[in-house]
Amino acid sequence: MSVTAALKPRMTLHDLLCRPLFELHLHSDVDKGDGKVKYVLSGEGATSIFTIDENTGDIHATKRLDREAQAYYTLQAQAVDRLTNLPVEPRSEFVVKVQDINDNEPKFLDGPYLAGVPEMSPLGTMVVQVAATDADDPTYGNSARVVYSIIHGQPYFSVEPKTGVIRTALPNMDRETRDQYVLVIQAKDMVGQMGGLSGTTSVTVTLTDVNDNPPRFTHRNYQYTVLESLPVQSVVARIKAADADTGSNAEMDYRIMDSDGPGMFNVTTDEDTQDGVIILLKPLDFETKSGFSLRIEATNRNIDSNFLSLGPFSDTTSVKVTVEDVNEPPVFSTPLSRMVVSEDAKVGTSIGRVSAHDPDTTNNAIRYSIDRNTDLERFFNVDALSGVISTAKALDREANSVHNLTIFAIETQDPTQIGKGISLITVQDINDNAPVFAIDYETLLCENAVPGQVIQTISAVDKDEPLNGHRFYFALAAPVAGNLNFTLRDNKDNTASILTKRGGFRRREQPVYRLPVLIVDSGSPALSSTNTLSVRVCDCDSDGVALSCGAVAYTATGLSTGALLAILGCIITLLGGGRFLSLQNRIFKLDCAHCNLRERLRRVLCV
Repeated sequence: MSVTAALKPRMTLHDLLCRPLFELHLHSDVDKGDGKVKYVLSGEGATSIFTIDENTGDIHATKRLDREAQAYYTLQAQAVDRLTNLPVEPRSEFVVKVQDINDNEPKFLDGPYLAGVPEMSPLGTMVVQVAATDADDPTYGNSARVVYSIIHGQPYFSVEPKTGVIRTALPNMDRETRDQYVLVIQAKDMVGQMGGLSGTTSVTVTLTDVNDNPPRFTHRNYQYTVLESLPVQSVVARIKAADADTGSNAEMDYRIMDSDGPGMFNVTTDEDTQDGVIILLKPLDFETKSGFSLRIEATNRNIDSNFLSLGPFSDTTSVKVTVEDVNEPPVFSTPLSRMVVSEDAKVGTSIGRVSAHDPDTTNNAIRYSIDRNTDLERFFNVDALSGVISTAKALDREANSVHNLTIFAIETQDPTQIGKGISLITVQDINDNAPVFAIDYETLLCENAVPGQVIQTISAVDKDEPLNGHRFYFALAAPVAGNLNFTLRDNKDNTASILTKRGGFRRREQPVYRLPVLIVDSGSPALSSTNTLSVRVCDCDSDGVALSCGAVAYTATGLSTGALLAILGCIITLLGGGRFLSLQNRIFKLDCAHCNLRERLRRVLCV
């Protein structure tokens, strides 16, 4: 305690915490002991912690002091006249310092602790550092000087007394043997001496994994059975190499080292389970091969070079895959058979033969039939035993030139086993159709036509398809072959031209001429037809524009009546304007020697 001014203490205030309270006596030289002077106290803790006897000046601490709560108190004391309360001496100020005692144990503010250290670590590997604090005065004695010790956790770990650093006390601790340890660490003040206070905390140490365990198959041999009908890309089997490590240290890759069925299988890793998944890559066939032998290796992906001596980090096993027979449907020797039949083939004519066999070892007998959904009109039959396909009715190439039949091959012992084959039957053409006009011609002829003028070019069509193409021959039929009005010229290109032999045609004398035209094809034997060409005589102006073509109304082939009336209405409107329109080479000038009505109407439409 330090005191300033006139009041003088008679004793020093000493540690008041946890001990009997002491008094402090202040006295003024003015005080004669006659009761005229009284003492007053003010400042920190006055009246609440400290009190003063106004008669004697004795100061008492009324409660125990805690240095960690407040280490200093500043007080003011004064002697005053009892009657007037006027000071008889100047105010005195003194500071009370609370002296520390060891009343606080060390505390681990961050505990409990969680820490990890890799398994197989060398002796002395640092794990974690712990720290305890002591609220006592570090500048006074050893009350706040802490040392650390391990109460529980030996012989696996140790702690440095001064620093609190925890280290491994044993080398090569194995996570797979024990993966977690709970340590109890003590911090004791007074430098660990007798009578010091202490606190504890727990430290949970987890050994983290390293890749120190190679994969190992639990069996040297595995056997699996699959049906030969197993689809491609299906899972054949799953195998697993056990690895005591975890996470990425347990990841592995599988591969087929050897197999007596190259390309038949593949093995991949299931990333979720680390299983080796054997996949079928090609179809199985019991009759060809009833079993396969594989040698499969599992290898760790992430090998730690620090632990190579614990390897090798791979293992192998043998896998036997047995193929189990299933009843398979018949198989056609040729899945798609092509056949040809003449259009004039007689009913019952044999076209060809299909053949199928039972791929199973039982080799059951087979019966054949036609899928009638592919032969609705039943043009063909198939012999149930021999597989010979024959005609069942007359054929017409022009109606259907190709028949696509589905043929069933059915096991007699198990009718549910059905194989399917395709027979593509092409009907060969014969010359059974005569040529005819390509279109319905209607030829217009101006009265002023001159001899030798071409009034129509005709062509023909034929439903047949000869191998070397069509060649048509044209001529006027016998009744008019020698007439004096018209002649026909074969252009040798499958067309013919109709020409006038004279001029001076008169519509009033004969408005229509009908010419029978003979068309002959080049088939063997050749076929022919006679087609009638109608020639109408028209009244034309000097430019060849048809003004009138007789009283008979004509409807162009390919145009509706409504369309024709609309066209004629347009023509009347144009002509009614009193003007002669000459558009696109005078489209209303009709050359009766070269145009038929349809062509002229089409030209009007274009306008």
